[in-house]
Amino acid sequence: MGLLQKIFRRRQERTRPYCTALIAAAGSSQRFGGENKLLAPLDDRPVLAHTLLAVDHAESIDEIVIAARDDELLRYAELCKTYGVTKPVKVIPGGATRTESVLRAALEASPEASLLAVQDGARPLVTSELIDRTVEAARTSFAAAPAVPVTDTIKIACDGIVQSTPDRSTLFAVQTPQVFDAGLLKAALQSALTADAAVTDDCAAVERFGKEVRLTAGDPENIKITSPLDLIAAEAILQRRGE
Repeated sequence: MGLLQKIFRRRQERTRPYCTALIAAAGSSQRFGGENKLLAPLDDRPVLAHTLLAVDHAESIDEIVIAARDDELLRYAELCKTYGVTKPVKVIPGGATRTESVLRAALEASPEASLLAVQDGARPLVTSELIDRTVEAARTSFAAAPAVPVTDTIKIACDGIVQSTPDRSTLFAVQTPQVFDAGLLKAALQSALTADAAVTDDCAAVERFGKEVRLTAGDPENIKITSPLDLIAAEAILQRRGE
């Protein structure tokens, strides 16, 4: 490669923000029966390998930090080598909660990172295209997440008694990656931890911090593996994709 090409390439690379993917992979898999669902076989590789390869192939991602259980640190590092993850990877111990795990991963991101993309390790059908679209949306909104409209009728109930039925047109199922300005996410997660606030995803931490989150078009196939039944659905989707 000539000198001018190298200079032009570096300038091209500087036109987009440095983005670190934070992989939430320290859960207990209780709803999966206690077995580590991230290592469950899906097609020809573990669930987590599918997720990591999609992140690795995304053009918007520069490095990967995996928050793992203490007993899986080495196994996840070996998994990255086995399946040929090419981007820089750190595997770090997660915390007692998802919020703590993601914050620990965020603090391990490169100082260059201006954006942080939080990805569930248990969403193996995420595509590189969806990751890139969401990162691009976060460049201007500072907080973005993919979502799909809810198709079921949702009831709000107390002690088994329906209290209300929200307008379905206003309801969305939020997916990952959820992408944020790096400083914003760290501050929001630290605030939630300090207040012992119960937040179920990173968007909720940012919302609680008083910042808006922009929803972008999600993918109905970007399902989360929670139970063994989800693996069956994921296998069917991969077969339809021809993967």
